[in-house]
Amino acid sequence: MTDQSPADLGWVPEACTLPTAEKPLRLAEFDALFAVSVRAAERLGPQHLRLTLAGELGLVDSVRDLTDRETQCCSFFAFTVDTMQPGLVRLDVEVPAGQAEVLDAIQDRAAQMRSES
Repeated sequence: MTDQSPADLGWVPEACTLPTAEKPLRLAEFDALFAVSVRAAERLGPQHLRLTLAGELGLVDSVRDLTDRETQCCSFFAFTVDTMQPGLVRLDVEVPAGQAEVLDAIQDRAAQMRSES
């Protein structure tokens, strides 16, 4: 599993600085979040995706932790995490124009994981 390229891992961009061995683990974290928590995905523009997530009260902390760690290896992401109400989180994901395909892939992955759960 550690010899996979970013393209083999789905939406992981080439610009990601996360060590190769850790990429499948991070992808699995996002997959788990998407499968369990995504309730809606709305594309607000070519470079802006909004996900509505639902879960336990600690969801917002988990989302902030995951997105903070993701920003460390993929600094082009701009994540905004807001609590809409307890257990309901809005996650805005924005990218520069050159990374719009990554956002497309995240949206597709979220939809895929949601439909498989």
